Amino acid sequence: MRPELPGLLQEIGAEVTRAYPVYGRLLNGPYAAAIRQGVEQALYAFVDRVADPGKNAVLRDELLRKFGRVEAYEGRELDTLQGAYRLGARIALRRAKALGQQYQLSPALILAFADALFAYVDELERISREGYVEVQSRAFSEVPARRRRLLHLILAAPPLPQTLTGLCEAAAWHLPAEVTLVALRSPVPEHLEAGLADDVLFDLDVPQPHLLVPGGLTPERLAMLDAALGDCHAVLGLTVPLAQAADSLRWARRVLNLIDEGVVADAPVVRCADHLVTLWLLSDPALVSHIAAGELAPIDDLPASRRDRLVETLRVHVSTRAPAEQVGELLGVHAQTVRYRLRNLDALLGDRLADPDHRFALEASLRALHLLSRGAGE
Repeated sequence: MRPELPGLLQEIGAEVTRAYPVYGRLLNGPYAAAIRQGVEQALYAFVDRVADPGKNAVLRDELLRKFGRVEAYEGRELDTLQGAYRLGARIALRRAKALGQQYQLSPALILAFADALFAYVDELERISREGYVEVQSRAFSEVPARRRRLLHLILAAPPLPQTLTGLCEAAAWHLPAEVTLVALRSPVPEHLEAGLADDVLFDLDVPQPHLLVPGGLTPERLAMLDAALGDCHAVLGLTVPLAQAADSLRWARRVLNLIDEGVVADAPVVRCADHLVTLWLLSDPALVSHIAAGELAPIDDLPASRRDRLVETLRVHVSTRAPAEQVGELLGVHAQTVRYRLRNLDALLGDRLADPDHRFALEASLRALHLLSRGAGE
């Protein structure tokens, strides 16, 4: 079954979002990664159970409860989620029948697979219902629960729902023109919530906890966050219009990932605003590598050590626009060596260094590759 899972994930994603457009909207919002991870965990956990019936599925269960919470926050009945689960099961069964024909598996085996699959779907529904009931039991008439739902709606994919103003009144929360999102590193200390200002929205019981601070990060707001966060590491997103709140959170979470990868230096509090170019350059590392490979194709056939020296010289040269003497100081080599390498690069790259578009592509991709290699410790 394992070789079929990547393709099956794509097929289920396409058919479920076609049948239930609301999930297509959620897959473009800030919870997209958690949703995709949850679907992936649900499929892989089924196969893991076949291979090892005693294997636990703690991560899967937490993500499934998250699915149930999302349904409750958005005011839907569980029928939609249950329908999506069952559609996914039918797609998986269809794939299993095709494999049965391909490998001449017995009808009894396919029937046993179908029984196990739909029993598994019942289990998924039961666990998601736990999250759904958990939210409902908080009684949406209470201000904290309404504020949590309000945060969820603000961070859903645009446009903002028309019901937002009414929910703000019910939650006793003033709708701001601008907001700043804060991504937190899990687990969050128990004392954090008590230290937050009354108008800060938060969701701390999720795999990727976060805050919404109305307005910009004034000195008073920063002092409040500093006192509340304590030892909890955080990334401060950009201050953006309310409709772009999801972007602020997405960028903050990306910086948190870059910290984990070693690209951005860790600190108790990191500002997105200090790493905007890095965020942009590394928004699609695979594409950066592809652009760099195209621009540097003329030197591909050189020995690796010589190629690396030329690439590093080129990176410093195009990014600093400095004379050979200064480039040499940065690289720790003589200026004549720099001039020799630049002449080699001119000969190998032809007009690329003189062409503005190629030169920009070279500089951007080389800067990005340098950041990635720094993160890899190379």
